[in-house]
Parts: sequence; C-alpha cells; structure tokens
Amino acid sequence: MTDLISSAPALATAATHPDPAFPRFHPRPAQGWINDPNGISHINGRYHVFFQFNPESARHHRIHWGHVSSPDLVHWDEHPVALRPQDGGPDEFGCWTGVVTDDGGVPTAAYSGVRGDGGHSQVVITRGSADLVSWEQDGHIAASMPDDDLVTAVRDPFIFHLNGKRYAMQGAGLANGHAALLLYTVEDMSNWKYQGIWLTTENPVAATHAPAEIWECPQLVQVPSDGAGSDGDVAWVMMFSLWLSGDDHEHANGVGHLIGSLAEDPSTGLPVFAPRSGGRSDLGRDFYAPQVVQLDSASLSGAGPRATPSALLWGWSNEGPGRDGRRGRSQEEIDAAGWAGVLTHPRFLSVEDGALVVAPAPEVDAYRGSLAAGGASGSVDLPPFAEAVVTGGPGASAGEVRLVLASGTASASGTEPQVVFAGSLSEGVELRIFVDASLVEVYRTGSVATTLRAYPAAGEAWRLELPEGAVADVWELKLPE
Repeated sequence: MTDLISSAPALATAATHPDPAFPRFHPRPAQGWINDPNGISHINGRYHVFFQFNPESARHHRIHWGHVSSPDLVHWDEHPVALRPQDGGPDEFGCWTGVVTDDGGVPTAAYSGVRGDGGHSQVVITRGSADLVSWEQDGHIAASMPDDDLVTAVRDPFIFHLNGKRYAMQGAGLANGHAALLLYTVEDMSNWKYQGIWLTTENPVAATHAPAEIWECPQLVQVPSDGAGSDGDVAWVMMFSLWLSGDDHEHANGVGHLIGSLAEDPSTGLPVFAPRSGGRSDLGRDFYAPQVVQLDSASLSGAGPRATPSALLWGWSNEGPGRDGRRGRSQEEIDAAGWAGVLTHPRFLSVEDGALVVAPAPEVDAYRGSLAAGGASGSVDLPPFAEAVVTGGPGASAGEVRLVLASGTASASGTEPQVVFAGSLSEGVELRIFVDASLVEVYRTGSVATTLRAYPAAGEAWRLELPEGAVADVWELKLPE
C-alpha cells in the first residue's frame, strides 16, 4: 500500500472547532456542506468513507466527494477532496451518490454524474490509487438513462454479488408513480448491461415498508441472523431512502428496509429478491441516505466472533430548522457557522426474531473516557460529549426515559426543558445514548436506532430523566491516544 498523503487527524481538528455545536467524535471537514455517505469500503487494511461535499459553503451545491479513512474506526484521517465536478463532463453539475469497489485490484468508484440542473444522472466510473487518495476522472460513462419510457428518474448505483457474479442496481421513479429498482449485470465495470425493472412498490411488502415516489440510495447486503424468518444464519437486507416530491433535505418518510431472500432465477440466471418483512431503519427525523458496506467478520476489529458476512452502515444527519418541536438552526445560523451535516457512528446490522437490529460498532467503545456517573437514578446531568447506558431493572416502571436540554442543574432547574428524545423502558431493555454536541444517537436492545439533532443554547446542559427502576452509567467521551 502506498503511503497516505496530505492527511490530517480529523477528530483532533474537531476538538478545537469554534462552534460548540460541532461534533467531535464523528469525522467531517471543519467547513462546508456534507450529505450522503459514499464509497464506503475496506481496502488495503483501511476503512474509507467518502461523502457528498461542498467545500465552498454550508449549502447544497456543486457536489464533490470528501474523504476520511481509518485503520480501526476510531482514529480518522481527513484527505483531500477525492472527486470534483468536471467542466464539460458528465458530472459537471455534481458527483453524486455512488460506491467504491475493488475491481481486479484497482479501487474503482461508480457514481451518479449529472451534466446540468434537472438533467438525468448517468453512472460514471473513475479509477483510484492504491490508497484511494488520488483519482483519475476521465468522464467514462458505464450506464446511461435506460431506454424505457416508464423510467422517469434514476440515481445512486450500488454493487452487490451473488454466487460469484457481480450485479448493480439503481434507484428509480416510474411514470405510474411507483418507486423502483433497476437491475444491471456488471461483468465489465466499464460497461453495465441493463436488465430491466427489478422491484417496485407494486410489491405489497415493499409498498407497506418502503413507500416512496423514488427509491434513493438503494442498498443490498447479507447480515447475521438468528435464523427466524431467514435462510440459515444470514439474511438479505435491502434498504432505501424514501423520496417524495417536495422533499428539500426534509425527508418525512425517512429510510425503510426489506428483509428477504436472494436467489438466482433458474430460467434467466438473474437474481430475484423476495421480500418477507420490513420496517423503518431509523426512528428519528434526522437520518437519511445511509450506505452499507459488506464486510467479512474478520474486517471488524475487536468485534468478537460473528456470523459471516457482516455489514456496517453510516447515515447522514442534516442540520435543520427544528423538527418535532425541537429548536433547530436557521439557514442564516448555518451560513454563519460555515458547516452543515454530519455522519453517524458506524452501525452493525443483524436480524433477530425476523426484525432488523442496529447497534453501534463495538469499536466506538474506545471513546469512553472517565465514568461521570455509575448506577445513577432520577435526574442525571450529562457532559456535553457523553455516552449513557440506561437499563431497566427489576420492577422498572412503564415510564419514559427523557433526554432534555435544560437550564441549571438537576437540583436547580431553570426554564422548561426542551425534550430531545423520549422513549419507553422496561425490565431487561437497554438504551445506549450518545451525545456529541448537536448530534444524538440512541440505540435500543433488539431494535433500530434513533438519530436526532438538537442545539444547546447558552446556559443549557444535557440531562437524563429516568423513570422509577431505571439506572444509568454515564461516561464522558474522550479521544483515545
């Protein structure tokens, strides 16, 4: 592997950021807009996370690809911009969502390129250096808009494998109002073969769990399963971002998933996905456009024994004017801060009792610093950067765990607190709550996560309010050496 060049410790830089709302434990550039995670990969011993990025302002415009990487999901380096819109090229208006894959030993990006505002996207490919830091953008188009009058929108290529064969899919919208997936065979990364419309919301399971006009950022991976509703010890999970007309970085339908089986059609040899169940992939209003990378369990450092294959997910959490009654940031405040958007912690996916379970990757335990409170009950003050593990013990009531922003301390409350998260708790259930400045991630035993944004005002602090029978251990987050 060649040496990494022009890199800087991303999290160390975040620790000195002047904006108190800037997360310190989720790597991103100090300035500029970011949205969808892209090109997530594990190549040559490093995890690489790219993301849509406007380095010029905190607004969504002329999208590039930013790039961070890590050997262990804990220590992150920020690299130079990886992909840039090319004047006169198929990505002149932006380098949009895509993936990075190892193509015969050569890191290769496949992404949606758009020539102009309102234009259709095409799949553009580019080859990278061994360390994924340098890219040669020659504008090669691997797939164009399908010659199909029913397909009115297409975007966001994703590559998957079945029985040693490589396939790709893209999200789409149809003239009849249904969301869809398009299928491609990819024997040659330079020339994708369109195979037609693969799955749509005409499927009743898909319509129930993934309602949309366009399926964006489609994903398809195998994850460990306890066998319930799955094929043995693995299950196929398909995930979509649920786009509706009128969405402007406010995606009310959020992200949905389907759980099912994937097999070759004996007559065509093409894969067929049969959904059996599904649901929401995150319960918060501040989560969209996740990307999942397929990994062998051996790639997950410190994860312990797991069924193979495994998968890790990152999602995008946007800034906003406030949702569900929470106080947000205005566009003027975002412009003044100079940055917008953050990616979640990496998340481990599995299927238990036929349902998707999302947990933080074990590696993020390394951010635990000193224990701020052990076995606490009632009202518990949190540091501004904290992890809290809340458990419901014997006799736990049916009350709610609340995470609030409040003035004063738990013993001397000030104004009415702003409730950021409220969730039930019962005996045997555990909540892991991460607070990183303005980003909150809540993980529940046997369920999916909840991703939220909230902005402490001057004089406000984070506080946990626990129901009877619940206790919490609280750590202050700290960057490891």
